[in-house]
Amino acid sequence: MAYYQHQFDRVEDYLHHRSPYLMVDTIESISENAIVAEKHVKGDEFFFAGHFPGAPIVPGAMMQEMTTQSAGILIAAKFNPMATFDTHDPYANEYALGVLVKVKHARYRGFARPGDSLMIEVQLAEKIGEVFEFTGKVISAGKTISENRFQLTNILSTTLRG
Repeated sequence: MAYYQHQFDRVEDYLHHRSPYLMVDTIESISENAIVAEKHVKGDEFFFAGHFPGAPIVPGAMMQEMTTQSAGILIAAKFNPMATFDTHDPYANEYALGVLVKVKHARYRGFARPGDSLMIEVQLAEKIGEVFEFTGKVISAGKTISENRFQLTNILSTTLRG
């Protein structure tokens, strides 16, 4: 399969995700096999209402999603099978990019709280066919607070419609 390289400025140019489920604020750097992104935890995110009242911390599942969305940006930028794609209408595209198919490992070593700035580092570890395996980590104040290994794939957009 031929891939097209895309270079945009904004996260929204790569992902279909939108608020309140957009877990990446900015792209710090992107290369052929790696991406560094950033998330500023404001404190008004939807998940804080119940996780945990009086002691808000970012859920581990949201840290996983930060790495997954960052990896999706890398796929859209460097491994996109479409010459053009529309991030505002996912059904306008032949493929849905970077769909999570497996979490192989996840470890949480700390907490992220309102006011924290998180660096999200993701590396492409292996690509077999249309399955991309990544390692990721979320860093707060210089300390790694989560590490994971996961797989994403590109699927036909018609699969999303159900």
